[in-house]
Amino acid sequence: MNTLTVSHKSWHMRQPILFLTLAAIIWLVLYNTLIPASEALVAALPVDRAGHLGGALQFFFYDTPKVLLLLTAVVFVMGMVNSYFTPERTRALLAGRSAGAANVMAASLGIVTPFCSCSAVPLFIGFVQAGVPLGVTFSFLISAPMVNEVALTLLFGMFGWKVALLYLGLGLSVAIVAGWIIGRLKMEACLEDWVRDMPKTSAEFEVRGMSLGERIEGGFQAVKVIVGKVWPYILVGIALGALIHGYVPEEFMASFMGKDAWWSVPLAVIMGVPMYTNAAGVIPIVQALLAKGAALGTVLAFMMSVIALSLPEMIILRKVLKVRLIATFVAVVAGGILLVGFVFNAVL
Repeated sequence: MNTLTVSHKSWHMRQPILFLTLAAIIWLVLYNTLIPASEALVAALPVDRAGHLGGALQFFFYDTPKVLLLLTAVVFVMGMVNSYFTPERTRALLAGRSAGAANVMAASLGIVTPFCSCSAVPLFIGFVQAGVPLGVTFSFLISAPMVNEVALTLLFGMFGWKVALLYLGLGLSVAIVAGWIIGRLKMEACLEDWVRDMPKTSAEFEVRGMSLGERIEGGFQAVKVIVGKVWPYILVGIALGALIHGYVPEEFMASFMGKDAWWSVPLAVIMGVPMYTNAAGVIPIVQALLAKGAALGTVLAFMMSVIALSLPEMIILRKVLKVRLIATFVAVVAGGILLVGFVFNAVL
């Protein structure tokens, strides 16, 4: 076992460019076989392809490997990129900067940093200790789980670049504005006492050069950790999306989440908050909802609330924030998401 591991590592360490080239070719070949493979699987089963069950199964057989392939590729690449953006470097880039431009930088860094709600507390404490302003910290914490590389890549793969860019712009806007508002409210007193009393630390970090092979190893580790953690959510999300795709009538979904239902956006946000999933799990559901006639603004509002306002994240943040600040955070972010939903339902 050790011999195989060493041999595997030595190959991508010795020939990293060749390894990346071959991996990209294999990935493309697999990706291009997804549609015929899913149709062949359904054809081999005793079901009517044009029926509800046949449509649901084809959706599941196609979207499951598609999402996993896209997720593995983007997590691997971003695992390499993220070797440049450690928590220490991120804190150093944000520390000592004023509001406004710092909120923009913090939200932008959230796109390329591999942090989620589970790491909210240690990141929050580290940012506060390094002197990062509270509003700037929130811009980062909103952006990192909501506008990350996984969400953007899956949106691009399923809906195209226009929807992916739309989501990027909307997510960054919510993160920047919400963080700026929280910063202007001067709510540092709403941090838990033990957080405010912690000694300040230096935001300096030591730069260490890494070889391409080491960055590839970082990509392997990212795939192992992130894909290994989210694949159950992906299966559940795709299964729900398949049921919606195969069995929910278009007329029902259009009346429930269509443009004509003014209450659809706030209802979508309320429905999204208690859910605990990530972009990889919710995007297949979004795909099925849109295919059934749900309005884009409503669906985007639902997706953003699931990712940015999840109840488990609020419970985690309660360790470092008082209830008043958590309520303010939820109200400001929810207001931004509602505005996004209403505007795009009116415009598109």
